[in-house]
Amino acid sequence: MENVVTPARDNEGFLENAYEWTPEVATIIAEADNISLDEKHWEIIEFLRIFYREYEMSPPSNRLFVKSVKEALGEDKGNSIYLMQLFPGTPAKTACRIAGLPRPTNCL
Repeated sequence: MENVVTPARDNEGFLENAYEWTPEVATIIAEADNISLDEKHWEIIEFLRIFYREYEMSPPSNRLFVKSVKEALGEDKGNSIYLMQLFPGTPAKTACRIAGLPRPTNCL
């Protein structure tokens, strides 16, 4: 990882350019949040990247994030407790930051 150049980020840690994201960059951002990515995290990150490609935006709120995950991946993963365990704090904001997406519009 020491050879990975982290792209420019804003004061909240979101990438300035979502297209500069790589899985290695995600790992660096996650480690800064004390998150060690595993297959459960990657499943949600991939979901978010697909969501972004489809809608050209991040899920605008935590509620829509949970609902969208539930519709795509099922009730066991589309619930706030599961997502909060993976992405502490505000799951949509934390997950979008790691996935290299813009800051969700309605997340505090």
